[in-house]
Amino acid sequence: MTVSRRQFLKGAAAAGTLAAATPFFINNALAASKELRIYAWAGYITDEMLADFKQKTGINATFTPYGTNDELMNSLRATDGTGFDIIMPTVDRVPGYIEYDLVQPLDTSRINWDGALDSAIAGSEVGGVVDGKRYFAPSDWGTEAICYNKELTNIDRNNLSYGDLWTPENGVGVTVRGHSALVGIGLWLEKAGKLPFPLLDSYKSEEAMRANFDVILKVATENKHMIAQFWSTENEAQGAFLANGAVIGQTWDSTAFNLIKAGEPMGYAAPKEGAMAWMEGFVIPKNANNVDAVYEFINWYYTPEAGAMFVKATGYNSTSKGASDLLPEETKQFFLDSYTEQDLNNLWWWPIQEPWYVALRNEYQDRYLSA
Repeated sequence: MTVSRRQFLKGAAAAGTLAAATPFFINNALAASKELRIYAWAGYITDEMLADFKQKTGINATFTPYGTNDELMNSLRATDGTGFDIIMPTVDRVPGYIEYDLVQPLDTSRINWDGALDSAIAGSEVGGVVDGKRYFAPSDWGTEAICYNKELTNIDRNNLSYGDLWTPENGVGVTVRGHSALVGIGLWLEKAGKLPFPLLDSYKSEEAMRANFDVILKVATENKHMIAQFWSTENEAQGAFLANGAVIGQTWDSTAFNLIKAGEPMGYAAPKEGAMAWMEGFVIPKNANNVDAVYEFINWYYTPEAGAMFVKATGYNSTSKGASDLLPEETKQFFLDSYTEQDLNNLWWWPIQEPWYVALRNEYQDRYLSA
């Protein structure tokens, strides 16, 4: 069974007031006797979270950060799935890890699914369940859309487009991530009827995707002179606004959230083509050394308190039931300010990114960056 993305979001809202129905029980001597090695996105695991996990479970955990999906994939391929016990890829990339034999299926009977949003569990079946086996326990979701300085730009939120990044008014003050900027331009061109193939359909055909990318790359390079900085990690995206002259960009929602926390006059909004949405979750590498502790960590995360810690640290949306009730007002307000109901119904969810697509995408990104 799959659910629509609208159903996912409605389910998240409805479940926000519910705490986990079934408590999780921690008393696993084997798990506690070894360290849990977490490999996750930079900023995702805080000292507060590690301390709380240790207090609740008795398990010591270490956190190693990465900045991109490609960095994660390359690290695991280099070690044949050895070195870490738990990773947090986006769900659209999971089939690639399976194809390279880098991860193992979850023992779903060991997970307290009552603590996770039902809509997230069902919504992650595409990509997270392969050949009847679940490899992915959803942890969070977020978007990539338009981040802008409210004092230095003139944004019409009711008619915003990815194409607005490339208006002369922004001068040379744009920041984008190479490969997702190409997709944003593609969504803009598709809405204008200027792509040879529907963008989503081309994720199923290398020939169609290459034809689309040829058109997209031409427009991207014509406007490249407006870019103040390319970014690939969260810190780089924030730095583009703080130090390198960016006034508008296509960034993750966390970029705007963290800049606002730092006192910057930023806004965040979804273009009419749809904010790019993604879901991340917990996956176990093939040669994990402490699988018992992994399940304890997932079950710890599926509590309102742990989910709220994650959201306060990142600005993303936790899949833990009840987490939203424990958030500071400023965090709740950021969500309300950033998304209308129409925006949430119009999310553009990243499709499955198979290895052939990632290679092709990187080829065109390299051509874009070097143009």
